Amino acid sequence: MNAKLTMAFMLFFSMVFAQPKDGYWDNIRTTNETIALGAGKKKIIKTADFPVGTTEVVYRISILDDNQKITSSLVSLLKAIPDPTGITQGSAGAIFLATTITGDDKCKYAVFANEKEALDYEKSSVIKNACAVQNEPINKETKLLSQKSKCLNGNQNLWFVFESENWIMNQKIVFEVVPWIDYKFKNGWTGTTKKELFEDIENNEIYKSINQKDKALGYFIEIFTLNYSYNNYKEILPVEKAKVFSDVMDNSLKKSGLVKAYLDEIRSEVKAFLIAKEYEKGMLLLENEIIQKGRATDLDYGLQGDFYLITKQYIRAEAAIRKAISMNSANIEHQLRLAHVYLFTNKVSNAKEIHKKYRSNNVSSSKSWSQATKEDFENFKKNGLPTSDFKKILRILEL
Repeated sequence: MNAKLTMAFMLFFSMVFAQPKDGYWDNIRTTNETIALGAGKKKIIKTADFPVGTTEVVYRISILDDNQKITSSLVSLLKAIPDPTGITQGSAGAIFLATTITGDDKCKYAVFANEKEALDYEKSSVIKNACAVQNEPINKETKLLSQKSKCLNGNQNLWFVFESENWIMNQKIVFEVVPWIDYKFKNGWTGTTKKELFEDIENNEIYKSINQKDKALGYFIEIFTLNYSYNNYKEILPVEKAKVFSDVMDNSLKKSGLVKAYLDEIRSEVKAFLIAKEYEKGMLLLENEIIQKGRATDLDYGLQGDFYLITKQYIRAEAAIRKAISMNSANIEHQLRLAHVYLFTNKVSNAKEIHKKYRSNNVSSSKSWSQATKEDFENFKKNGLPTSDFKKILRILEL
């Protein structure tokens, strides 16, 4: 085939099979070797490392007489035609264009996904676990291996074993391999690697506390794989991973609309810790998952005030309660908390003023100020807080 005819075919296939590109032929990490193969001998050739995101490879084998030459390199031909995306018409065009005149000598070959099996075949001539085999002697071959092939199953290399069919003369083989990089998988995220990420996510504390896990997981994987390649993920240190996962999960909750449901679950858990007298756990959870992340409402600061009161951290309790009041002054339950702080810090007169002001109100639709005060006093008694001034407050409530 002369140069003009070759160019005509290339132009024809480019026009007929043109389609939006989903990737590209990698012209840097190709295999391009001229092999001297002794008469009746075998030889192993390892391909260059396939880039991350390789979903298909095209290889060409050409056996030459000394005076013959390949008209064009394989990669130059492939770059003139459409992307493969499976064994399509575009790929058929690639195979057709890449097949050129070769010599009369012939060889057989087998392809292996690991070096050990290739070495075993070279020594024994017994083919085991080859992912592609050409038992009929050929003097030229151009083929495409896709992800459907056993050869491309996350392997970084392939091993080709060539066997000469000329038992008298040496052969010269031109061997070329060009990988196709799919943009969707260039960052290394395949079904297998995403499964690995999912197994890691299952151990994340935030993920464990979410009810609608499937919805949150979908957004997590989408955001994570968009911002981190698989190699980045594998290089994250364990001490860094918790922070990275937490940040991505936060974004996933926002994007999925699950923030409120998640926070309500956290608040329920925090209240359960308060009731169970596991104060340290409850305070840390409230602080780390709600307050530090800027998600706190007045109710959260009020709850924080409860923890500080019950653990006799009165200065901190007052700061948290005043924060709650500044956010929602209409919630008089915060005023009751503030009255408790005054009572425990020798500001009984201030506490009395608050009780006088709000004693005729309800703190909720079903609980009066007086009832809420008495329940709090009972709880304080059980937890060893000072009770000497309780009677002074109860007398005001009975007026």
